[in-house]
Amino acid sequence: MRYKLLGNSGLRVSEICLGTMSFGEDFGWGISEIESRQIFDAFVEAGGNFIDTANEIYNGGSSEKFLGEFIATNRDRIVLSTKYTDSLPTTDPNLAGNQRKNMVQSLERSLKRLKTDYIDLFWLHSWDFVTPIEEIMRAFDDLVRSGKVLYIGIADAPAWVISRANTIAELRGWTPFIATQIEYSLVERTAERELLPMAQELNIGIIAWSVLASGILLKENTLNGQLPLDELTNSEFAIASLVQKIAQETNRSPAQVAINWVRSKGIIPILGANKLSQLQTDLACLDFQLSTEHLKALDDASTIELGFPHDFLAITKESTFGGMFNLIGDRASS
Repeated sequence: MRYKLLGNSGLRVSEICLGTMSFGEDFGWGISEIESRQIFDAFVEAGGNFIDTANEIYNGGSSEKFLGEFIATNRDRIVLSTKYTDSLPTTDPNLAGNQRKNMVQSLERSLKRLKTDYIDLFWLHSWDFVTPIEEIMRAFDDLVRSGKVLYIGIADAPAWVISRANTIAELRGWTPFIATQIEYSLVERTAERELLPMAQELNIGIIAWSVLASGILLKENTLNGQLPLDELTNSEFAIASLVQKIAQETNRSPAQVAINWVRSKGIIPILGANKLSQLQTDLACLDFQLSTEHLKALDDASTIELGFPHDFLAITKESTFGGMFNLIGDRASS
């Protein structure tokens, strides 16, 4: 396990993040506390220090409760992240959303479940399209100044929201977002249109969930045609088939291939597991790198249209630079 600086900060996090949405059985799925502990211990023993959870939306709070027990003897080593915004069905209109009231109250409940007095990275879980950005950023800044939160992040939000929020924070001397969580995988690359360029330009760390595309990239019978075609689009079938082919060529699992493609983009993948053996297999992605040829093949098979204005600007770049594009340098090429 190696470590990375998270965005524009000095925070060191492991190159793999452990997702704990499966910790708990309150919703009729997930895993027991014993099984959760085995997965947590294996991740930490492998050198992992970056743990991701959320409020009551993760198994009614059991994920946080379990983690509170697991980290008790080694709290300071763990980079603990949790989220607010979403809620189970409720009659309280302020029990969900991005507003200051829900932010503060959700944090207090999380601190109790986690049995800690601070959160390393506190996430806004989902953009609600209602709460003023200024209210959110000022409320986050107050929590950081109080010492209950060290860093902040934002998940599942448009690029314009994140860039505007960090611009406001910069101008007013408030705490900025250092990371964003996005859905990203070989079959879901639309974040490349706006979110990835925004994050790279503003030096915001990128954390990816669903890197295995809800299991699409794990279909062991894709190559031999046993999988019903109506379960996959033509594009998904082609990508999953290529992942299987590269896995066979490299004597690795399809999951390891798919995870390493995400890692090759400088993105930290979130790995969840329902079994210890699953986590151990996925962590073996750290033992190898995909070749340039394999990465290109995966890129080519999964590429998407960027759409306007990106495709338009790509064909007008010569006129934009007066015919001197090749003389401008690397920044223009990117």
